Amino acid sequence: MTELLTAAQMRAIEKAAIDAGEVTGLELMERAGQGVVDAIFEEWPALRRVGETHRAVVLCGPGNNGGDGFVVARLLKEAGWEVEVFLYGDPKKLPPDAKVNYERWGQTGVTIPLSEIRRSYYQGAGLVIDAFFGTGLARPLPLECSIPIRDAYINQDQPNGPRIVALDVPSGLCADSGFFLHDDDDGRNWIGCHLTVTFHQAKLGHYLERGLTLCARIIKADIGLPPIDRRWVRGKGFVPPLPVALLSSDEKQLAGLGNRLGKAKHKHHKYSHGHALILSGGVGKGGAARLAARGALRIGAGAVTLGAPPAALIENAAQLNAIMLTAFKDADSLTETLQDKRINALCLGPGLGLGAREKELIVAALDQRSPGLDPGPQTQAARRGPGSSPGLRPIVLDADVLTHLAQDDTLFGKLHAKCILTPHAGEFARLFPDFAEKLNAPATKGPAYSKVDATRDAAKRAGCVVLFKGPDTVIADPSGRCSINASVYERSAPWLATAGSGDVLAGFITGLLARGFQPMQAAETGAWLHTECALGFGPGLIAEDIPEELPKVFQKLGV
Repeated sequence: MTELLTAAQMRAIEKAAIDAGEVTGLELMERAGQGVVDAIFEEWPALRRVGETHRAVVLCGPGNNGGDGFVVARLLKEAGWEVEVFLYGDPKKLPPDAKVNYERWGQTGVTIPLSEIRRSYYQGAGLVIDAFFGTGLARPLPLECSIPIRDAYINQDQPNGPRIVALDVPSGLCADSGFFLHDDDDGRNWIGCHLTVTFHQAKLGHYLERGLTLCARIIKADIGLPPIDRRWVRGKGFVPPLPVALLSSDEKQLAGLGNRLGKAKHKHHKYSHGHALILSGGVGKGGAARLAARGALRIGAGAVTLGAPPAALIENAAQLNAIMLTAFKDADSLTETLQDKRINALCLGPGLGLGAREKELIVAALDQRSPGLDPGPQTQAARRGPGSSPGLRPIVLDADVLTHLAQDDTLFGKLHAKCILTPHAGEFARLFPDFAEKLNAPATKGPAYSKVDATRDAAKRAGCVVLFKGPDTVIADPSGRCSINASVYERSAPWLATAGSGDVLAGFITGLLARGFQPMQAAETGAWLHTECALGFGPGLIAEDIPEELPKVFQKLGV
């Protein structure tokens, strides 16, 4: 599984390798520069052609990112390019390795002070290399640097405009949060670069917030550092928190997912695959729950029951076949239904309603226990420990239930380790206003408070898994384990922003819980499959289409 790093984690990995004598800083810089040039020629093969005139403008900063830029400039010149290099800062103050590469470049080319750059330099240039600042930037981009980059972005829209390549991260982007670092009244919201070449591992900021639009496309360059689990997690270079997993489509991850999804299907009857119960709203309010129920059934729950008020049964019966129906007049009838020990996963929220009756249903669902199982301790501390809720069924809480939780601290206190909260940004702000305020504050210094930080904090407070929705969906549990399902880059699926899409996701997760997946695993797998279904269908997708794509996705996984 791909793992995403913070800037501090990346520095720790590099330092550990250097201290162990496995590599020098100069060697890492040379490999990084070569990786950038290789990525450029891989992305645009026409730029490799010998005999044609190609020109590049390289913008170097005062640190090691600038040193990488000098290596790129030298390698492009050796490949026959015309190269102009501009430096922000005093070359005498460059870090040692960057200074060596500044001097190596000086043997074949000239370095021009950045103050002399003009917009006309970009005209006719095939490439602009952004090597001003990398992952270490902790302040707003200096105006002297932001103007040349802005001018490059303006010129890329012109006929035959330059392709912009960023080294590690686009300058100004916080590598930990994906926010663009700026002053309160700054407003520099230019469009992104064509290609970002990151070193060793992608960074959190590539898959969060503004990083999703500023980076456009990411290529990872191998610079010869050892794997994370050997050098960093187990070694003395450890920098908390744990790395964040990126839910991607690499072969190892796909194989593991296919095995998990397929192994339960050797059992012999429907209740062997779980029985999910999904609560619906009243008359005219059942569509969201029906979408969730369809998702739970398609993803493999052996049986799915939709619970609705008596007056809404006929409406739901007219639109459901394989999904069973039961009536819930009040919380007592829900409690009675939950005596059926075959029901092993619940979903509340989609279209449920905001009245007193619905609140009582939520209380009954959160207090329920599976018959025949050890009830376990009832203290708040016991409920909040990961996996410490014996006897309690796993439950997905979405939509209207999140509003109830935000309005009632006592209800919020009933959350347990087998709950999964699935808020979008507005719901998250109501549930966790202090974390949302920090997240939405202007990012004026780095590392900025990120969506990963907010989701981890929310999961710790709630004592359960939190899935914070968006194109950069972040999933965390109370232990700090965290992953990102980013529907961007090669997995871009903007058509997922359609009414009912989140209800289907809630159903996917519920169905996986019914099949025996643990809450974190169910949330991650459900989110990943949700995106894969959208990619398989393509533009024009509506919520009803999402579950119907699952058979194709399963076939691709070999399930």
